[in-house]
Amino acid sequence: MVMSEKENQKISVQLSCPMPKLDFDVITMGHGSGGLLTHRLLNSGVFSLLKNEHLDQQHDGASLNLTGRTAFTTDSYVIAPIFFPGGNIGELAINGSVNDLAMCGAIPKYLSLSFILEEGLRMEDFWEILVAIKAASDKAGVKIVTGDTKVVEKGKGDQIFINTSGIGEIHPKANIHFSNIKPGDKIIISGQMATHGIAILSQRNGLEFETTIQSDTAALNHAVKQILDAEGDAVHFLRDPTRGGVATVLNEIAEQTHLGVELQHQHFPVDEQVLGACEMLGLDPLYVANEGIFIAIVDAKKADSILSIIRRTEVGENAAIIGSIVADHPRQVISSSPAGGRRVVSYLVGEQLPRIC
Repeated sequence: MVMSEKENQKISVQLSCPMPKLDFDVITMGHGSGGLLTHRLLNSGVFSLLKNEHLDQQHDGASLNLTGRTAFTTDSYVIAPIFFPGGNIGELAINGSVNDLAMCGAIPKYLSLSFILEEGLRMEDFWEILVAIKAASDKAGVKIVTGDTKVVEKGKGDQIFINTSGIGEIHPKANIHFSNIKPGDKIIISGQMATHGIAILSQRNGLEFETTIQSDTAALNHAVKQILDAEGDAVHFLRDPTRGGVATVLNEIAEQTHLGVELQHQHFPVDEQVLGACEMLGLDPLYVANEGIFIAIVDAKKADSILSIIRRTEVGENAAIIGSIVADHPRQVISSSPAGGRRVVSYLVGEQLPRIC
């Protein structure tokens, strides 16, 4: 079996950073006391694995040097299950905040990392999550510079919740805003839709089905930087379609700009297994969550060039132009089929899949 670059990187981190011998096999309330057990947990785990010149200060905050325009984001991760095909909550948390910064046109620099641990969480599981955090942050090129750890009683936290905040320097060519979108702009999606949501759904109690689908969780900042380096002035808007999927992002665009969105159904990139699972479960891939793709609204004259750049990146092999911005049917998203059928793609109504990220 051929392993992906992401899997190889995790194995490399695991080999170079073996799990230390700890006094307890599981997280106890004492690990959240702020005393000796907290000190041992952080020193033997978080600080030793994620060390850098900022985190090594072990201060309540970090002093950083930033120049020019700055982007800031924060997010919390409560996914269930915490381990899923293709990843775990740790790398998801890093990639999620990195991607939020990238969608601002920023080059991610620093992250904070905070844990809420449930009493009884296995130390081996916590270490595996830390290893994934290390691998993901190294791959994205960001430093974890501060954080926090709390422990709650068993039954109050569902193993582990993670909060991250991130800071990045906005790319000098970036001007990402709804107001830049205009009729004629093309809509590019950087990869296959609905993969993450179906990977999580395949592991849910009572809904398991046989599949080799893995989450698409990935850092998108390197791909975004490449298109900004080459065609920054032509990139009008960026967004990663996580909860609510592609349909929600496109409806937000239509609503904010008072323009219409025209989609060509035949150009949607969807893995065959994912499409089959969606059909079996009665789901529309446009509404299923993603964690490793982005939507770019770009100038039509540069769309093919930008698409070519994205396809050459690690995350963009299946990138496609799926539609355009139009002056017709303002505030509506319309999808057309090759047979001539047309349908309105509205906002996701209700909660399709909770605890997805």
